Amino acid sequence: MSREDRLRKLLKNPHIWRPGESSATGRNNVPSGFSVLDQQLGGGWPIGVLTEILLSNSGIGELGLLMPALIHMSKNDSAYDSRSYTAVQDTWGSSRSDRLLWIAPPYIPYAPALTQHGLDVSRVLIVHSAKQLDALWAMEQALNSPVCRVVLGWFADIDDRSMRRLQLAAESGACWTVIFRHARFADITSPAPLRIHIKPGRKPEAGDLDLNILRNRYGPVGELSLQC
Repeated sequence: MSREDRLRKLLKNPHIWRPGESSATGRNNVPSGFSVLDQQLGGGWPIGVLTEILLSNSGIGELGLLMPALIHMSKNDSAYDSRSYTAVQDTWGSSRSDRLLWIAPPYIPYAPALTQHGLDVSRVLIVHSAKQLDALWAMEQALNSPVCRVVLGWFADIDDRSMRRLQLAAESGACWTVIFRHARFADITSPAPLRIHIKPGRKPEAGDLDLNILRNRYGPVGELSLQC
């Protein structure tokens, strides 16, 4: 086999992605609640991979960006079409993959406000850890578990090796997985198939948010603005 033939065969591998090439076909996703964003992402937030949200400061509207999908995932069992799992009984008495796990959030979530938005807080579990290593371990274990449908993780700093471990764990499960990371990492290579840098928009008090899609395996990259 010639070198050109080997190269063509390699490029046909479904696990290889080239920039500008969409790989949305045949994958699961959850609608973001924003039609313009869904168009960019090939249908919604991707399930079974790592999504990286980059931001300079917490509390600029990142939860508002995710809230429609979080509400959807907390209430709509039929919409969660993950890979087949054998039902297991978890520590909290659930036999379904219905938990929304938040790991090391920078602030204590205010349950009444989340409920007012429509989120079913009975499905939300929060893990606090003083050590990032423990938080990373918890996130990896959650991604390998069949009892979580959403895993969110906040990390001040995280090395490339840990990012790759989380991406592999996300691929092995069927969670919607989001990691929040400081914007200073925007120019650093990441294994996450979807990377979005977010900033306050023109009217932050009205929920305006500017997004810069830096890497997108499922559609085009570029900037867009939303009202969350």
